[in-house]
Amino acid sequence: MAKRGNKRATTTAVEWPTVFLIFACYGAWFVSGMLLWPDYPLIALALMALTVALQSSLVHEVLHGHPTRDASINEALVSLPIGLVWPYRRFKTIHLRHHADERLTDPFDDPESYYRALWQHNDLPEAMKLLLRINNTMAGRFVLGPLLACVGFFIDDAKAVIGGDKAIRKAWLLHGAGLLVIVPIVQLGFGIPLWLYILVPVWLGQSLISIRTFAEHQWSEHPEGRTVIVERSPLSLLFLNNNLHFVHHKSPTVAWYKLPALFRSRREEWLRMNKGYAYPNYFALIKAYAFRAKEPVCHPALRRAPEQGRAFVPRVRARNVNGLGTSPVPAEPPKE
Repeated sequence: MAKRGNKRATTTAVEWPTVFLIFACYGAWFVSGMLLWPDYPLIALALMALTVALQSSLVHEVLHGHPTRDASINEALVSLPIGLVWPYRRFKTIHLRHHADERLTDPFDDPESYYRALWQHNDLPEAMKLLLRINNTMAGRFVLGPLLACVGFFIDDAKAVIGGDKAIRKAWLLHGAGLLVIVPIVQLGFGIPLWLYILVPVWLGQSLISIRTFAEHQWSEHPEGRTVIVERSPLSLLFLNNNLHFVHHKSPTVAWYKLPALFRSRREEWLRMNKGYAYPNYFALIKAYAFRAKEPVCHPALRRAPEQGRAFVPRVRARNVNGLGTSPVPAEPPKE
């Protein structure tokens, strides 16, 4: 019996479906650039956008402790940043803070909230207010979201590094080492101009992820009612089943390929737990909110009045790599 138990522990120590998918993702990216780009450039760019989006989902899976029990090995498996933008360790720090469900959607305490504090939003230029309103539609998030997120994220982290934050500096140095591998492959190995790679695979890859993140969270007085369930989607593999986002929040250590069965086994219970915040598919969301905001820009209940010790800093806060938003925030960046 003891030997059988040891064998079972050994076989579950590595989640092989995730390992295989990681290698398939990078392999498809490489094949698209090396073999498809010269003769079928549009197909190559489209496939590379899909791999950028998938790698983002894989990074999210890895930071939750998959596919091995060794954090260093997990990080190494997704360390080549084909999406160029988000350092793994910064994403990990920000996203794990987001998993405090009792603080979900708070403009200050949830680093992935798309809501803004009313008293800070009122002082923004009218042009920025307009961009934020557009960004709260699905079409706007798809087109503008990646740009709005990146600019502020870079500025904030640059200020943190200049201010002496060693953890953030190390995260960017490690990210830079990955870029020293990826950028020459793209420009010299594939022969794709870097500007084109940024405008199509990188931007489009982030936009695809924004389909998932657009309605992931909403304000509710009940923390369980703040996280969505999208029951079915042809994009489930690309999102690693995080369309079942409430299930993931309640079971963040469960591997992506086990989430559908977990949801089906307790479907009515899950829907009751999250107060019915659910959609049958993403088409229903697109149909309802492609050109109409689902949520207000300002949080409907929290941070409605000025708060002592909260200085206004009109810059952009980074949401996580799965789909980022903009928000004026206090000056203190999250620590590693």
